[in-house]
Amino acid sequence: MARTGKGVAVSIITVCQLMALALWFSATAVLPQLRSEFNIDALQSSLFTSSVLLGFVLGTVTSAIFGLADRIEPRRFWAVSAIIAATANILILAVPVDGIIVILLRLITGVCMAGIYPIGMKMVATWSRGDTGFLVGLLVGALTMGSAMPHLFSVAVPLDWRLVIVTASVSAYLAAIAVLFVHLGGTPGKSPRFDPRMVGKIWANKPLRHACYGYFGHMWELYAMWGWIGLFLYGAYSDRMVENPGIWSALSTFAIVGVGAFGSLAGGYYADRIGRTTVTIAAMVVSAACALIAGAFGDAPFAILMVICIIWGIAVVADSAQFSSCVIELADPHQVGTALTMQNAIGFVIALVSIHLVPVVADWAGWWGAFAMLSIGPVLGTVAMVRLRMMPEASLLAGGRK
Repeated sequence: MARTGKGVAVSIITVCQLMALALWFSATAVLPQLRSEFNIDALQSSLFTSSVLLGFVLGTVTSAIFGLADRIEPRRFWAVSAIIAATANILILAVPVDGIIVILLRLITGVCMAGIYPIGMKMVATWSRGDTGFLVGLLVGALTMGSAMPHLFSVAVPLDWRLVIVTASVSAYLAAIAVLFVHLGGTPGKSPRFDPRMVGKIWANKPLRHACYGYFGHMWELYAMWGWIGLFLYGAYSDRMVENPGIWSALSTFAIVGVGAFGSLAGGYYADRIGRTTVTIAAMVVSAACALIAGAFGDAPFAILMVICIIWGIAVVADSAQFSSCVIELADPHQVGTALTMQNAIGFVIALVSIHLVPVVADWAGWWGAFAMLSIGPVLGTVAMVRLRMMPEASLLAGGRK
């Protein structure tokens, strides 16, 4: 009976995460239509994604400083965050999409993501019984699939960007109601607080610093790839004179981003068994190779291009949860909260930079140059994780499995 209760509860939390996190990329998924209808420039297009990331950083740091995750009952915190985020998302329909207000609404959505994604993990953790790695991978998988869902919405509903926005918001509203009926597996543990006085000590921890370096390289690539792969494919379909390129690019992007959910699950499963540095190094090597060649295959037979992009979609997120796991295992217990907050904040700021650089480089050197630029992140991340693997402290990872 206990196992059934756990299965149902974790399933509901995961589905709710998936439904609410669709807000993250709901506006990004319709960028081809927005650029066509309103002639939105590259900067505004970038801000549709980067403003959510900036909001997430602000929300995460604020929540960590004030301990909101401990002061507010997690289901209510999650539900209120989802409702506010959904409302900010649907209000996009009431403002000019090429103005500053729409970017502020996206920023609010990002701030609220800090009450959804981490809090969902907190709720799932109450059911952890020696399977934390798998459960974390499951939630990262939900984030990945949630990021892909808006691309499917743009096909499942008539191809009107307004309906995609409405569908994503309604999905989040329904999730906010459903999560209130979830049963937790125990009393949620205290969330580690952020203490700026610890930053210097944490950065002096060489193994921990290299785990962060690996994460930074990963973040340089991840959100820029997710944010721009759809527009790249839209151009590839258009160049081939394919009928309804918007539909086909949306379906392809859903497949490429969504398949990363399985990569996340596999990464969590194998990292606990063969080692965290092993999984992160392998994932980043494959991801870097795909980033280097994907743009160059824009004119290749489409089957070949899709195989490369699908592999990229799996590898780009397979290592994501493991960097946080490395920090948890390498940091002193009283420093974990500050270390995780610092790692995430810097990582998302790095993602902001790469997201804005992609269209600039693409205009100058084409999509090959833009995606090749993203490969720099996983290459440097691989170097960092190889160095971490050679350190004696690597034995602290995954029960001694490097």
